Parts: sequence; C-alpha cells; structure tokens
Amino acid sequence: MRKSYRIKREDEFQDVFDNGQSVANRNFVIYYLDRPEAKHFRVGISVGKKIGHRANVRNRIKRYIRQSLLELKPHIDPHMDFLVIARKGASQLDMAASKKNMVHALSLAGILPRDTQAEDVQK
Repeated sequence: MRKSYRIKREDEFQDVFDNGQSVANRNFVIYYLDRPEAKHFRVGISVGKKIGHRANVRNRIKRYIRQSLLELKPHIDPHMDFLVIARKGASQLDMAASKKNMVHALSLAGILPRDTQAEDVQK
C-alpha cells in the first residue's frame, strides 16, 4: 500500500479510537471512522507483542493483513479511516484464513458491502 493509504501518526490513530466505532470477530478488531471528504480509505495496522513475541511472527501477520486489503481494495468504502488490530488467534492463521476473517470483520464494520462474499472477492 502506498503511504497515502496508511495511518501512521499517533494523533490520527487516536482520532479513530476516540471518535470512531468498533466491531470485532475472533481474530481482528476493526475501529472505523467515516470521512466523507476523503478521496480514498486509510488504514492503520497494529499487532502487539502479546500476539507474537517475535518480530517475524508479527511481521507475517501484518503482511497477511496488507495483502488481504490490497486484494479487497476495489470493494472497500473509500470514505473510511480504519484500524485493524490483531488478536491472539491471528498468529495461527494462514493467508486464506486471514483473508476470510478480514472479509468478515470488514463486512461487520460496513467497510465492505455485506453482500460481498469471500468467493466474490477472490475472483
């Protein structure tokens, strides 16, 4: 993802936490904030040390999240800022399971259309 699609600064993260809403499934928590003036969505990814004590585990989870978002990019609502926070179970997922869980969590948040199924997205 290009830099313009990322939330990196602490105050931007905090704005989504404080003013946004959240949904969760077993492996991911999504905090989201509507931004009608935005040209495209922005995403922040957080994987804490509780999830994977080693950096390579945390980096693998982040890679899976970024790749899932890249594949889902055409379906994502462009007027959203959202944060993806991994839960402990995310360290056990492979790429396919990670993407399936991301689709579910993003659908719950309304970032993806509810009628978007994993089969449609994988095409």
